[in-house]
Amino acid sequence: MALLSLSGVGKTYGRGELQVHALDGIALEVQEGEFAALVGPSGSGKTTLLNIIGGLDAPSRGKVAVNGTEITTLPEAELSGFRLFELGFIFQAYNLVAVLSALENVELVMVLQGQPAAERRERAQHYLDLVGLGEVMERRPSALSGGQQQRVAVARALAANPRLVLADEPTANLDSDNATALLDIMHCLSREEKTTFLFSTHDPRVMERAERIITLRDGRIESDRRVKRPLAETIA
Repeated sequence: MALLSLSGVGKTYGRGELQVHALDGIALEVQEGEFAALVGPSGSGKTTLLNIIGGLDAPSRGKVAVNGTEITTLPEAELSGFRLFELGFIFQAYNLVAVLSALENVELVMVLQGQPAAERRERAQHYLDLVGLGEVMERRPSALSGGQQQRVAVARALAANPRLVLADEPTANLDSDNATALLDIMHCLSREEKTTFLFSTHDPRVMERAERIITLRDGRIESDRRVKRPLAETIA
């Protein structure tokens, strides 16, 4: 069974002559451990599709199932709980809590999950070390650069141990060295821990590492191809 399955997914905004079909008949399956990228020109539907997969927006028609659960039929309270335990999100805008330290921001999702304090602190420290922020984990977002804030957001998404990580332009605010390092970390996790990653991106650095490239145009899948990539170094 596919980890992610979409059938006939469409999204229409507006009414009558003002209708805009952001997505039209998307059918897609993503297997556990895939490292895949949604690509295409602006307005092709990448972010809309990512938001629907994450349960942040509802499709106008069609079905979305994640890990065997059809999320399009879940009541909002159940959908929120499902997102909390099954999905990780990395947004271009970071979405960090300003009054919390980097460490506390990474811990936050695990607090909501009800994980024990010692365990969540250990995991938060581990993933902040992994993204190169071990020395600044007590700083608040205002004391971090944009690139550092994005790395906190990546650590937060990974530390909660989701089955599927949805990343909307996660490298947009990173220089080449930091972007490459983060992508290598995520690539290793997809191989070693079977974490599934689905990116929405314009970044060629992401496309160069993606093992599957799904191209959207005018709300439809134009092409879907798999690419064999060399194995990234194992995470220490």
